[in-house]
Amino acid sequence: MTSAIGVDIGGTGIKAGVVNLEHGKLESDRVRLPTPRGAQPADVLATVQQVLDMLGVSDSSLPLGVAFPASIKEGRTLSAANIAQEWIGFEAEKFFENGLGRSITFVNDADAAGVAEARHGAARGARRLTILTTLGTGIGSAFLYNGTLVPNTELGHLNYEGDSIERWTAYSAMEREQLSWQDWAARLQVFYDHVEFLFTPDLFVVGGGVSKHPENFIPLLNLRTPIVPAIHRNSSGIIGAASLAAD
Repeated sequence: MTSAIGVDIGGTGIKAGVVNLEHGKLESDRVRLPTPRGAQPADVLATVQQVLDMLGVSDSSLPLGVAFPASIKEGRTLSAANIAQEWIGFEAEKFFENGLGRSITFVNDADAAGVAEARHGAARGARRLTILTTLGTGIGSAFLYNGTLVPNTELGHLNYEGDSIERWTAYSAMEREQLSWQDWAARLQVFYDHVEFLFTPDLFVVGGGVSKHPENFIPLLNLRTPIVPAIHRNSSGIIGAASLAAD
C-alpha cells in the first residue's frame, strides 16, 4: 500500500488529503471546510463526507484515518473540549464507519500529528521522550518515547487558575485577546516551564496552524529542552492519521 487518506477534524476546520506513505507527504491538494458551528456529531459527519467528496478519490480500498480532538479509547470519544458535549462517551468510530460506509482508523488528532512528525518529520530518529504540542483552537499533545506513541495525553487540560490552561495559552487566546507575540510567548513560557518540570522531555515539537510562524515566538521562549516547529505544520494530523490507517 503506497497511499492512504487522512482526515483531520479540528475545532475550527476539517481538513483532508491523500498521503504518499513512503515519503510521508501529501500527494493531493489539501482540502478544508469550516467545522460546523456547535460541532454536533451528525453535522461533523456530513462535513467529513463533503471533504472526501472534494478530494475526488473513488478508490474505497485506500485506508482511511480520521483524527479527532478528543481522548479516544476503543473507538469511543471520552472528552469534548472544543466540540459538542454529545461526543462524551460517544461510539464515534462506529458512527463514522456506518455514516461513511467503510472501515476507518480513528485516532486523537494530536497523537496523529505526533506520529507524522516521528515517522516523517521533526522528531524522526529522536531518542527518549519527545512531546509534540499543537497550538490552535486548543492545545493538543502527543508523547513519543523512542518513536513509540503513548496515546491520549491531554496537556492542554492542565489546571491553570481553575481552568484548562489552553483557555489562556492556545493560539485562539492570542487571536481572541489580540495579544502581541511577546505577550503570547510569555503565556507559552508558563505552559512549557510546567510541562518541562513534570516530564523532563528531550525534545519539544510545536505543531498546529501557528507552526507556520515559528520565528515569531519560538526564539522568545527560554527552555532547557530543544524546541522546534513541526515540519509538516498543519498537515501533520492528516499525514499521521493516514499512516496509522495503513499500519
